[in-house]
Amino acid sequence: MYPLYLFLLSMVLVPLSAAQADTLTIPNAPSMKQKMDMPTRGMSMEQVTERFGQPENRLPPVGEPPITRWRYGHYTVYFEGKYVIHSVPDKR
Repeated sequence: MYPLYLFLLSMVLVPLSAAQADTLTIPNAPSMKQKMDMPTRGMSMEQVTERFGQPENRLPPVGEPPITRWRYGHYTVYFEGKYVIHSVPDKR
């Protein structure tokens, strides 16, 4: 009877000891958005112009509600109506 318990115990413990995984640790590096000074959600078009200057390119509004894009050197600002909804760094 003792050999049967030993066998059953080994059948349970062997799969548990074989289940191992490597851990990949990625350091918390600041994102490009955190490094860049860009317009934030809720700023008006006037506030963006005052703080960041004139954009390199203004694309016309599209859709309903109207979404307007202003392109700056390394990022694009999206407006809904006259307020910022998102600023996105360009892929470089």
